[in-house]
Parts: sequence; C-alpha cells; structure tokens
Amino acid sequence: MPAPYRKIACFIEEGHASELALQEAVALRALTPGELHVVHVATRPYPLFVGMYGSIPPVEQYTDAAADWLRDRVADVPGATPRLLRGWPPRAACQYVAREGIDLLVAAAHRGLVERAMLGGFAAYVAYHAPCSVLLVHPPVPTDAPGEEAVELAATP
Repeated sequence: MPAPYRKIACFIEEGHASELALQEAVALRALTPGELHVVHVATRPYPLFVGMYGSIPPVEQYTDAAADWLRDRVADVPGATPRLLRGWPPRAACQYVAREGIDLLVAAAHRGLVERAMLGGFAAYVAYHAPCSVLLVHPPVPTDAPGEEAVELAATP
C-alpha cells in the first residue's frame, strides 16, 4: 500500500503548541517514507511609533532572525527540510502547500478567543482553504479545567 501522505508540511512558530504539532508530524513521517517540510512564516513586525515618527525594521532583519531560529529548531529533526516563508501566515501556508504538492498540512490549534479575534485564526483559515488534508493538533486539556461534565442521555424511542 502506498504511503497516504508522501509530503507532510508542519507549520511551526515559537511555543509549546507548535512543538506538539511537530512531534505529531515527525511521528506520522516515521510510519512511511516521504518528505517532511518544517515551515515557519516570518511576518513583518508592527511599526514602532515614538511620538509622530514610525519605524519598521528592514525585511532582512526579521527574516534573518527567523531563518536562524528555524534552522536551529529543525537541526535535531531527522530528514526534515526547513522552509521559511514571508507574508500573511494562513495565505502563505495555503499557497505553499498548493505549489509544493503537499498531501498533509500539520499545525497547532491553540489560540484563545481574544487572540483569534485580534490576529485571526490560522487553524480555521487553513482548515477551510488548504488544498490538502489538514491535521490540527490541540494541546492537552488540563484535567482540572473548569466546565460542565459531559452527560450521556439515553436515547428515547
């Protein structure tokens, strides 16, 4: 039987949730032969305003730092190919997987309601727009998390 996912792309950023997504992508890649692309999207920082003057760092400043971080992060992942993209992360991800013929996009789903409202939901966007299968890796829910207990109701005839 051929491998279901010949090319896997795992999109990461700094943080524990991305580490979990990368672990999942590495585990999936270990099941069958194929390619593993570890991808980070460098985004332009927000402008810094001091008084009436604004400043945005040059593109090279933030992309060079992102490239160094990505290279260091992928150094201990066997067989992984680091890829650095620039732009709005959800759209850059969808364009990349389409261009590279990726079979499975793996990413973390971890932003809270406020972050999603302010920054947008990467996971939601790629789930609807990616031209391939998407695996969203959620961080574990603490066992002491508040909320109601799930109750199973009997089916009525």
